[in-house]
Amino acid sequence: MLEIVVKTENWERHVRVSAEELGRLVRRIGSAGDQFLVVQRIPDLPDVFAQVWHQTGGDYTLEHRDGAADRHFQVMVDGPGAVIAAMTGWASQEAGWDGGLDWSLLDMGPAREVPPLNLGEDECKELEKRVREVLVGGYASRAELAELAEEYLVTNDRRPVSREQAQSLADRLWLERVAEQAKWQGETDPERLTRAFTTLQADRITARENFTCCRSCGQSEIGAEGGPDARGFVYFHTQCTDSAAAGHGLTLLYGGFDGSSETTAAIGHEVVTALEAVGLHAEWDHDPGRAITVTPLDWRRRLVG
Repeated sequence: MLEIVVKTENWERHVRVSAEELGRLVRRIGSAGDQFLVVQRIPDLPDVFAQVWHQTGGDYTLEHRDGAADRHFQVMVDGPGAVIAAMTGWASQEAGWDGGLDWSLLDMGPAREVPPLNLGEDECKELEKRVREVLVGGYASRAELAELAEEYLVTNDRRPVSREQAQSLADRLWLERVAEQAKWQGETDPERLTRAFTTLQADRITARENFTCCRSCGQSEIGAEGGPDARGFVYFHTQCTDSAAAGHGLTLLYGGFDGSSETTAAIGHEVVTALEAVGLHAEWDHDPGRAITVTPLDWRRRLVG
């Protein structure tokens, strides 16, 4: 699999696709509402991407950017083959991937200077603290972090953080976390958790990470997530993620779709078995009315974007 995220005009998001799937997505674009796609590496880095636009019957406009505004290039291509080859090479960071195409530098104009935040010390600390909490949780994208930073201190008569300032703050903290995770070795506990959830999903237990904002919303929405043959569910919501990221363990909520305590207990046992199979420790007293807690837990979730 290529370590990329592909986003399409029609709001699809494909994480870690094969070269064949990337090729299929490129060949698909062209019709109204599905004329471009953007490819980002994992983890996403500010202003590093490749993208292509195509309208059926015309050429392909292929672009890539390598950070700064003076590193944004474009080329016109008459068929999907060269686009797929270039994008695949870019995604896998092959040496010379951009050779053989007549790239031209796009004039993006001077970079806009972002003014410093006009906040008191306490507000700055509060804002950074909250953005870091969500960042360490590991599920937010750079865009979502920027939206959080922009809206967090808003009141009825005050918007102290502009969109540009919010993006600058989010990107700075994001890059700090990317540098930190580059030092991590091997599989992390959140990755073990994902393996356990993947196993449960294959066994017809609807398993969702970082699902909804709270238990009430989770309980009301989890039923719509499962297929017609789903036997039960397990999930944790964003407040559970915050707790895990803060070092307090992870609370898992589970149950059976038939509403019976017997099915709920059986699902609970399957969840614990799946967790233990990947090396995670689960605390549960076998009471179907009580949540399962995964602890101790070293929450180091690698960023995607």
